[in-house]
Amino acid sequence: MPTATTSRTTSRAPDTACGAAVDLARSAAVEVAGNLVGEYVDARAEGERLVTHYFASTGRGYTGWQWAVTVARAPRAKDVSVCEISLLPGPDALVAPEWLPWSERLLPGDLGVGDMLPTAPDDDRLVPGYLASEDQAPGGQPFSDPAVDEVSMELGLGRIRVMSRLGRLEAAERWQEGDRGPAAPIARSAPMPCGTCGFYLPLSGSLRAAFGACGNEFAPDDAMVVSADHGCGAHSEALVEAANVPEPGTVILDDALFEVAQDEDADAESLGHS
Repeated sequence: MPTATTSRTTSRAPDTACGAAVDLARSAAVEVAGNLVGEYVDARAEGERLVTHYFASTGRGYTGWQWAVTVARAPRAKDVSVCEISLLPGPDALVAPEWLPWSERLLPGDLGVGDMLPTAPDDDRLVPGYLASEDQAPGGQPFSDPAVDEVSMELGLGRIRVMSRLGRLEAAERWQEGDRGPAAPIARSAPMPCGTCGFYLPLSGSLRAAFGACGNEFAPDDAMVVSADHGCGAHSEALVEAANVPEPGTVILDDALFEVAQDEDADAESLGHS
């Protein structure tokens, strides 16, 4: 939480009468805030015959804040009057963070059902549809087929705006560094990358070489954009080694299930020879 950095240093000497009106200032503060007015802090000269007195705030949630009571007197007058009473953050007070517009506070995943997220007319991620959306040459000319674009526009199929080169680069960097990029734990333990998987559906356009969609219903990233160097255990070529199954018709005897009987005559003969 940010802290207040208000400085109260001034070279102007406070008016004597206004500077001495501490009791008047406290009475005015108590009339507004009651027992939330604490001990006296200091005074500051705001101008000629204009002084602000500060009292500590004892309110919960307002630690470090101060009641500021500004008093003044007219030229050649002896009576001091109260001009303004306000609650201000002191030098060590906790204050709210700097306000940001909603477009800068929005995070991925914040958009819910029925929410609308308008894009700015000058969004750098988008360019007019007549630029044809593909990567642009250094001179600014799009790499596209004008004939195809013209037919698309005539049929009403052309989009008003498409992603600019900057928008595609930002998306590529975000996807590459995300949970479906090469650095994900599941990718580091995968047998092969997604780019070699039969369920990998490459994207069209300039992102085709690096990204595609997963089409394996059993994969954790099914229907999601993955990088070509991502991976998981559901790779199409992650085949289990086939067991050594004998060919049909082969007879296999398990000698653990049988007792081998010896011929007694053969045993005697073998002993005689020995």
